[in-house]
Amino acid sequence: MEKERSIDRLARILIFLGAAAIVCTLCWYFRSVLVYIITAFVVSLIGHPVMNLLRKIRIRGKAAPDPVLAVISLVILSSVLVFVVTQVIPIVSGIVRDVSIMNSRDEMLHRNVLDQINQWIISVIPWVGADFDLAQLLLERLSELTDLSSVPGIVGSVASAVATTAVGVFSVLFISFFFIKDEGLFGRIIAALVPDKVEERVEKTINDIRRLLSRYFVGLLVEIAGVVVLNLLGLWLIARIGFSYAIGIAFIAGLLNVIPYVGPLIGEVIGVVLCVILKYGAVAGLDVNIWIYALIVLGIMLAVQLVDNFIYQPLIYSTSIKASPLEIFIVLLISGKIGGAVGMLVAIPAYTVIRVIASRFFYDYKAVRRLIPDRENI
Repeated sequence: MEKERSIDRLARILIFLGAAAIVCTLCWYFRSVLVYIITAFVVSLIGHPVMNLLRKIRIRGKAAPDPVLAVISLVILSSVLVFVVTQVIPIVSGIVRDVSIMNSRDEMLHRNVLDQINQWIISVIPWVGADFDLAQLLLERLSELTDLSSVPGIVGSVASAVATTAVGVFSVLFISFFFIKDEGLFGRIIAALVPDKVEERVEKTINDIRRLLSRYFVGLLVEIAGVVVLNLLGLWLIARIGFSYAIGIAFIAGLLNVIPYVGPLIGEVIGVVLCVILKYGAVAGLDVNIWIYALIVLGIMLAVQLVDNFIYQPLIYSTSIKASPLEIFIVLLISGKIGGAVGMLVAIPAYTVIRVIASRFFYDYKAVRRLIPDRENI
């Protein structure tokens, strides 16, 4: 009898492993579809707050139907993205182009300022090499980020790139429409794939994840916008770098600020170097000594970073995902060690998902109870 039980147990394990292998194979084969669904889910997390705001607009005491509000929400999000792509990215590309021209034209710039910076870096970090050129390195990296011509090379050809992008954008928008229109749809889809005995818990878990991640992503966008605006005002009004240049540098700093800890530092270095080059080449900025000017720019960007550290981030991280700053710091350290900058980017959303699942399914374990003392208010 005991032997039969062992055989049954082994059979169940083998069936489970076989089913898991089939599921993993299907997920890999249809990975592009899964990417579309996950991307649409993220878009819906940002679209839900927009739709909730639109619901408050009433005409003759009635709100517009949910399908109409979902379409309007998607149009708003798409318009913001198109504006950034068509307006801000060309400004950044223009800064890179102008700085490249100034860098190659003005030999005094290298001799008087950048050579001193390069020599200082070489003396502090000898392994960078005697021919290290900070300006050239930054220009190369920025050119890679703003050079859209590399996309066709990655995909294979211009035609396939356009077709793939069109299919991807349409798929994401189409799926996002249904996720935004019906907030619980994604949770019901996942719940339908699990056994009946855990279906209700799974649906609650997905709803908790959706609620927390929605607040996180919206807060992250607000943080980026806040950093961009403060840097823009500081560089334009205090450093006098010029409005278009200030927008481009502030946008670079705002995007890099998404990468915890490392990103803001990189953004400050890029901002200071670009402002110094533009001061010489474009005769922009305050009429002060170059080193004083560099300190002024650094002070502006550090002040913005302090505002972000002490106001924006506590509100976003602690309030949105209900985790302590120490938890977040340790998670970021581990994810940075495992996956570098990319790991740090996905660390907080991934930790939020793991945290909610642990609170719903593994709360009997002591470590989980200590980590999440109040799972009802997660």
